[in-house]
Amino acid sequence: MAEMSVTTASLQSFPKSLLCSLSTRKFNSSFHPSAILSPISRFCLISKFNSFRFSAAVVKAASSPHANTKEPMLPPYDVLITGASKGIGYALAKEFLKAGDNVIICSRSDERVVSALDRLRVETGKQHVWIPMQGTKCDVREGDDVKTLVAFAKEKLQYIDIWINNAGSNAYSFKPLAEASDEDLIQVVTTNTLGLMICCREAINLMQNQPRGGHIFNIDGAGSDGRPTPRFAAYGATKRSVVHLTKSLQAELEMQDVKNVLVHNLSPGMVTTDLLMSGANTKQAKFFINVLAEPADVVAEYLVPNIRSIPTNGSTKATYIRFLTGLKAYSQIFSRIAFGARRNRYVLED
Repeated sequence: MAEMSVTTASLQSFPKSLLCSLSTRKFNSSFHPSAILSPISRFCLISKFNSFRFSAAVVKAASSPHANTKEPMLPPYDVLITGASKGIGYALAKEFLKAGDNVIICSRSDERVVSALDRLRVETGKQHVWIPMQGTKCDVREGDDVKTLVAFAKEKLQYIDIWINNAGSNAYSFKPLAEASDEDLIQVVTTNTLGLMICCREAINLMQNQPRGGHIFNIDGAGSDGRPTPRFAAYGATKRSVVHLTKSLQAELEMQDVKNVLVHNLSPGMVTTDLLMSGANTKQAKFFINVLAEPADVVAEYLVPNIRSIPTNGSTKATYIRFLTGLKAYSQIFSRIAFGARRNRYVLED
């Protein structure tokens, strides 16, 4: 056919409309599969595909102005931490303040969060830390509380660059599941699972409408790697679900083509908080606490620079930041067995 002899160079001199009409004209001869390889047909298909893709992009950009745009995120960062009145949450807040960031903390206890605010300002000499004063309490299990927290954050800082979901509970109870009360189970599951879901929902809704987007960090815990957690089975089950939820949210955002919000996992390892130390009443528990646990300040000093490096470097990939890696844990266990290192470090062993 005449069209088959047309060179690629000469195609450039033809108007698109003429080329397309040539490639789609009807012939008396029977159709042959090789016709689909015609340079003209291929040219038209590509042109039509590119036009369709461009139109779709225009529609998408008009309907979601921030989904694929991202302004540079520069320090000082605006940080929100749940469950930050004590323990690792408090230590993280202190390190962010020392780095010069703006920090909002919250807790389900009015008294504890007010006390934490005062101590942070004294210990760091920084004043750019706040609590939502209108209804100081924030129970992450209550959607309205979290929505109020978001409203306060927008009013005070306009943006939240880093949202850390730290609030968690074991009901300070270490016992077999068969002995757990309804109240304890409800507190553990609703705080660690429902509360996390509510916070992630509100953080995503906030951040995807921010020109510079944001980063969400979900803190895991014992059980997150799938290993058994006897005497705190409910807690371990909820922490296993943290990893699954994070992966699911990452997949959802990718499906929705939301590029300016990233969800990460944050693993502090074993931290000598009241929560952990309340379970130091068996030989095995005392062994592992002495060998693997670290104070909250030590953990935070490692985690915060790693967290801040993600927006600083403009990272567009989800990250799993671990303080206590497998290699580090095995090394410390070996040192203990071989040389007696870390014996009686925090608690006296039998």
